[in-house]
Amino acid sequence: MKENEIQDELTSIRSMMERSSKFISLSGLSGVLAGVYALIGAALAYSIIYGSGGFFSYREYVMANVDRSPERLVTLILIALAVLIASVATGIVLTIRKAKKKGQPVWGNTSRQLLFNMAVPLFTGGALMLVLLNRGYFGVIASASLIFYGLALVNASIFSFKDVRYLGICDIFLGLLAGLLPGYGLLFWAIGFGVLHIVYGSIMYIKYDR
Repeated sequence: MKENEIQDELTSIRSMMERSSKFISLSGLSGVLAGVYALIGAALAYSIIYGSGGFFSYREYVMANVDRSPERLVTLILIALAVLIASVATGIVLTIRKAKKKGQPVWGNTSRQLLFNMAVPLFTGGALMLVLLNRGYFGVIASASLIFYGLALVNASIFSFKDVRYLGICDIFLGLLAGLLPGYGLLFWAIGFGVLHIVYGSIMYIKYDR
């Protein structure tokens, strides 16, 4: 067997091993749509939190004087839940469609490991955010959500595309910036969950879905 044929065979074996150990049916289009949902949710949340306050107003002052009534808080939680449910539902539908197209099982050992690796940081972060809400620390909610979501992506990237890890690192960085700049958390949240998801989803679609 010629050397180039051996190399081709090794490349093929390596590719098969990678496909069996990584969940490659994540849809890039679902990332784009999740980003769009997040931007819509962020715009609604901004109008509720800041009202007519200008974007370049002194944000710490604005945050200290916003209406924190239970009704407004419930509305914001409902918006966040709507964005989450829409994103998850879209991701499931498009991932199943892509998996069928590629002939890969949607529910297997790899997908279970991926979900577990994501779930631990996500549920931990969700529990912490409930504690922060209960304590009235609204200014760090966006920061915590970005950081724990980023950790979940980095953790899950072991069983998926390496691009997922880069998205996670960017979200962690944005979360830390949001913590350093009180009052701008929603802006960083919109960038992390909105803009970055659209960019990431577009790259994934071009690289793996077409």
